[in-house]
Amino acid sequence: MATTLVVTQIRSEIGGKRQHRETLRSLGLKRIGHTVEKPDSPEVRGMVRAVRHLVTVEEK
Repeated sequence: MATTLVVTQIRSEIGGKRQHRETLRSLGLKRIGHTVEKPDSPEVRGMVRAVRHLVTVEEK
């Protein structure tokens, strides 16, 4: 079975770069404390790496 990544936004996007805000939206995150499950793929890991200071990630 393919693994999934559980991504939770822990910091605000306000004051951040536009690209970081857009990356959070692409991941489906809308507010602090919001959690989404994404398939573990190189694309998703790249997006998470770009905003790693704003999110936490767990493997499921």
